[in-house]
Amino acid sequence: MVSRVAQAIGGSLVFAIGFAVTSLPIAVIVLVPLSKGDRVLRTAFACGWSVGAAGAMAIVIAVSDAIGAGSDTSPATWVLMAKILFGAALLVLAGWEWRKRPAPGDAAHVPGWMRLVENISPLGSAGLGLAIAAANPKNLLMIVAGGLAIAESPLSTGGEVIAAAVFVILAVMPVVMLFALYRYLGRRAQRWLDVLTDWIELNNAAVMAVLLLVIGTALLGNGIAGL
Repeated sequence: MVSRVAQAIGGSLVFAIGFAVTSLPIAVIVLVPLSKGDRVLRTAFACGWSVGAAGAMAIVIAVSDAIGAGSDTSPATWVLMAKILFGAALLVLAGWEWRKRPAPGDAAHVPGWMRLVENISPLGSAGLGLAIAAANPKNLLMIVAGGLAIAESPLSTGGEVIAAAVFVILAVMPVVMLFALYRYLGRRAQRWLDVLTDWIELNNAAVMAVLLLVIGTALLGNGIAGL
């Protein structure tokens, strides 16, 4: 039992890390306007973020189990095909991220939905965190890939819950820690937040492209090798 849970955690680990890394720039961008408001807004966003990731993971595992993700010997064929499709999708996203790199001297593109953050309510902040965590294409692909890695392992329901909990904790930890750190440091954190924001604006697209390329290639290769 323990070894199977460890195997499932190991299989989903790279996707939990991928979720964490791809999420952090979004969290920093959102934290900039939220840093000017009440701390309730930041707490609500972090809670919504965690619930969104956990809820999406629970749905992926439940659906995968219902349609048979694997057996004691090997994953189902549809799981391998899904890995190939998701790997290819990550490679496409990697190319898209690379192409949208800002040219030297140009400002990075700011998403249009960021205008909503300026006058957002606590409930809206929680909803925004939930929606971005669960519906952002890069995040969703990481969750689905991680959920499949857990669901294809021969685990009991309890084992899946443990593996999924580890995934979610690792995936959301950087964002939750970032918001918690700002909550306790307050304005003292503004300087490093500004520096981090500037760095992300210049380098985020290139970093995301490389990360998605590596994870997408690994996922694609794993799916092909299992056929």
